[in-house]
Parts: sequence; C-alpha cells; structure tokens
Amino acid sequence: MILLVEDNPNDIALTLRAFKKQQANCDVVVVRDGAEALDYLFCTGDYQGRDLDKMPALVLMDLKLPKIDGLEVIRRIREHNSTRFLPVVVLTTSEENTDLLECYSLGINSYIRKPVDSDNFDQVIRNLSLYWLKFNITPKHF
Repeated sequence: MILLVEDNPNDIALTLRAFKKQQANCDVVVVRDGAEALDYLFCTGDYQGRDLDKMPALVLMDLKLPKIDGLEVIRRIREHNSTRFLPVVVLTTSEENTDLLECYSLGINSYIRKPVDSDNFDQVIRNLSLYWLKFNITPKHF
C-alpha cells in the first residue's frame, strides 16, 4: 500500500491514473494535507481505529501542503520509532535547493521533481513503483 500525500486534485488524478496504467497491484490511500497524513500514520483523528501494524510500503509526498507542510510531516515521521524507517519519497514541483537539502537532512529516501508532461510522469511512476514496491527491501517491523 502507498500513502499518497497530495493536495492538488489534478496531481492526485494523474498519479492514480499512472499507478493504474502500470498495474502496480497496490492500494493507494490518498490524504490531502499534512495533518491528515500524520493522523493516518499515527492512527489519530479520523484514523483512530486504523490498525497501526498496517503501515504503507511507501509514503509519496508533496512538500507544499495545507495545514502542516511536507517538511514538518517528514520531521515527525523520522522522530517516531514506528515510522522512522518508513520509505518517504518526495514528489514535488519545487526546484528550491533549500527544499532538496532540507528533505535529505531530514532523512527522506528520494526526491523527485514532478514532470509536467504526462508521458514522463507515467514513466516516473512506473520506475518508482518498480523500485520501491518490487526491488527495495525494508525492515518488516518499524
């Protein structure tokens, strides 16, 4: 399962379409802001009854999010034992070098700039799903 943290409806649709096109055989849970992402990951708020043992295989996150920005979400993910090894891939339009440096200093696993062309976007999702869902090995219990 992938947790997609994205507030732009067009980017959500494009990402979901690309995963479906790739037949990635995974569920994608969509949350639309940083606060909802943290609620999902830590089973609080609307996700209070969610099973904490069922963590996503990958968090795919935009940086510019409402309520709590992506950098703060990453910071909180890395602070907790239950989520600190969770693979986090930033998928963003940001070209700011400061964002790139801050993300890596917080411990993200990858930083990808969103392609504007839909064919290139599909290729990015294909490669991303192949690597993170098929080849990458993560600890079984965080």
